[in-house]
Amino acid sequence: MKKKITLLFMLVCSILNAQLKGLVTNDKGVPLPNVNIYIKNSYKSTTTNDKGMYEFKNLPEAKAVVVFQYMGYKTYKEEVTIDNTLKTLNVTLNYDSFELKEVVIKKGENLANEIIKNAIAERKANSKKFNRFTADFYSRGIFKVKELPKKFMGQDIDMFDEIIDSTRSGILYLSETVSKITCEKPNKLKEVIVASKVSGNDKGYSFNKAGDADFDFYENYIPLSTNAVSPIADNAFNYYKYKLEGSTVEENGQSINKIKVTPKRNSEPAFTGYIYIADDSYAIYAVDLEITGKQIASDGLNTLKIKQNFSYNPSSKIWTKNLQILDFDAGILVFKFNGSFTHSYSNYTFPESFDKKTFTSEIVKFETNANKKEDNFWQNIRPVPLTEEESNDYIKKNTLQEKRKSEKYLDSIDAKHNKFKLGDILSGYTYSKSFKKWSISYNTPITSISYNTVQGWKVQPGINYYKYNDENKTYTSIYTKVDYGFAEHKWRIFGGYTQKLSNFNHSYISIFAGSKAEQINPNNPISSLVNMVSTMFFTNNFMKLYEKNSLQLKYGREITNGIYVNAFAEYAEKKPLLNTTDHKFTKTEDVYSSNNPLAPEDFTSVAFQKFNFLKTGIEASITFKQQYVSRPDGKYNQGNDKYPKLFLGIDKGWASTNNNNDYTLAKARIMYDIDLGNKGELKINSRVGKFFNADAIAFTEFAHFNGNQTHVAGGLAYTNQFNLLPYYSMSTNKSYFETHIELHNEGFIMNKIPLLNKLQSKLVLGAHNLSIPNSAPYQEFSIGLDNLGFGKIKLFRIDYFRAYQSGYQGDGILIGFKMLNAFE
Repeated sequence: MKKKITLLFMLVCSILNAQLKGLVTNDKGVPLPNVNIYIKNSYKSTTTNDKGMYEFKNLPEAKAVVVFQYMGYKTYKEEVTIDNTLKTLNVTLNYDSFELKEVVIKKGENLANEIIKNAIAERKANSKKFNRFTADFYSRGIFKVKELPKKFMGQDIDMFDEIIDSTRSGILYLSETVSKITCEKPNKLKEVIVASKVSGNDKGYSFNKAGDADFDFYENYIPLSTNAVSPIADNAFNYYKYKLEGSTVEENGQSINKIKVTPKRNSEPAFTGYIYIADDSYAIYAVDLEITGKQIASDGLNTLKIKQNFSYNPSSKIWTKNLQILDFDAGILVFKFNGSFTHSYSNYTFPESFDKKTFTSEIVKFETNANKKEDNFWQNIRPVPLTEEESNDYIKKNTLQEKRKSEKYLDSIDAKHNKFKLGDILSGYTYSKSFKKWSISYNTPITSISYNTVQGWKVQPGINYYKYNDENKTYTSIYTKVDYGFAEHKWRIFGGYTQKLSNFNHSYISIFAGSKAEQINPNNPISSLVNMVSTMFFTNNFMKLYEKNSLQLKYGREITNGIYVNAFAEYAEKKPLLNTTDHKFTKTEDVYSSNNPLAPEDFTSVAFQKFNFLKTGIEASITFKQQYVSRPDGKYNQGNDKYPKLFLGIDKGWASTNNNNDYTLAKARIMYDIDLGNKGELKINSRVGKFFNADAIAFTEFAHFNGNQTHVAGGLAYTNQFNLLPYYSMSTNKSYFETHIELHNEGFIMNKIPLLNKLQSKLVLGAHNLSIPNSAPYQEFSIGLDNLGFGKIKLFRIDYFRAYQSGYQGDGILIGFKMLNAFE
């Protein structure tokens, strides 16, 4: 009964707030979704929902011509008198035949090509007509699951049982956004979000923002997971074939051409469907296009459909986008999803200029209480009426939310999951108090087993405590771990505490204390898993360890937008270690190397002598013109891809028991990812450093570089390692310059090569250089294929590397596995 009363109340509110409403169907009585409806000679618009229903609200009292526009159907218009009473206007749209023009066609001439050429020639001029505007923006996003399995790999999938139906299908996510947008092309967009609503989460902030919906076909590329080529891009004829299917006269008397676009190669990021071009100005009237996940290297996506409708205002002579619909269908393994985003634009204004302070680094701002608007607010402002399914979802999830927030409910869920089973000793165990937002977990020794020649078989069980503050998005984390090496017969205990202090300046403080066996290179260039396999099966014990007993304090915070500073102070005792086992797992005459990287065949010498010292350091990361989103609960940095990111730092050794370790290291790094359109992305990572008073420092304090001798990617970024360089062969206490460059070609070349285009892979070209004093520069060059796998599971990358240092040094094949870090 309560559900029926609520639905009735929502219906009454809708009727009271609407001035004009109705149903739009075709000539067979089938409701038409996403019909573009607008008031002629204005920028007030709405659209029909999935059931063909529409509503107009807050219209001025006057006579108005209402225009109904839908791709493939004749545009319909009707004059109505708007007053303070509710009016119903049901409309039937008739199919538009789009007849071919009666023109003389020369042999070999393609009318569609001529229209597209003109559209390309006028592309910038048409875009410029609305390159500066303000508008009201509304977005609704819905994400659904289909036939969700009850189990996957033996695990119950029951987290959605209360919101899906008997077919295990239903809405997983539903949200709405109302905002004011200010835009100046090509790249300035500011959005103030007035209202945000997430079904089942009264504290939620919707993620459907105007910037994410900015798909402009007047630009050369549409920013998807891979840049897709617009059908009217400068280079469109390299990607598309065109066919004129007919023309019709629009309600303003303008002739509209319907052109079918087809990719020349199905492996390339090009759309299939229709683009509608106005005959006089060659402006876009509408698009109805789709692209597959394979074409844009999005493995989980099946298809993405983009529809846009534009309306013409005779007074401004501008075609403006009123409506955009994104429909997608996705799936991976046994999971199937689909969804839709509706974007409505209205109330345009076109200022001649904006104040200089209009556009700042704050690109999105949520107004205070944006996520706390009452239902009557939404009834007044929502331009697209909810469907019954969407209304039911709000009701059901809001009821569930109240239930799920209660201490009684959360305690009952915890009681189920907190039951301790004997198998938890081996698999791990977590005890949670969800209402109070804390948990404590035990990490099993089984998942931490590894092998190295210093400790032998090693286990590292631990206990973790985590508490989260949902109001201010801060947390407390405390952990302790016990490390035991069976061949070494030694226990090491360490632990840490981290407190996130603010979600606005992202400040934190952390403390670490204890004893660890650490790699000499603090970047951990070889993972425990890879080292174990290399040691056990190939007698290559590349990991070199030393013991560090230390107390460390770290603090970090954003000083001002784009400048983040980390500082640390550490007092440590550093002790060399020796191999404690020479056990082999295969029948081989090969022997392990020593734990001294400077003397791999000397099993008694060490790379440095034991010492104690205080080390301090500070590093600033600088993101130029960093963009960010402001919400009442924090500041969310978005970076800025147009500029490089710069790091500046200095490390200082103090009060060493061996004065040789009182040194200074000044360092800098620059990272830059450059978007090359449909040709891919150029990644650059360079760093430089200079030591002072460091002629006799311990080997642990040298600058070490990330080598690789295993033929397996070790989990580090490819632009942060050398893949044929012995791990400690170029370590230095003088100065260094290191640079890595990779060109990730997003199918621009591979998609054009027969047979190879079936792989849907990405070509990667790389160049790497390392220069230190008194040594010839070390260089590597590579060519590889990324995004390799089976079906939609693309987990592999394969590269061929070739190294030079005063001539050719060697070559090798490297295999990368994207999930490697998950096993660490």
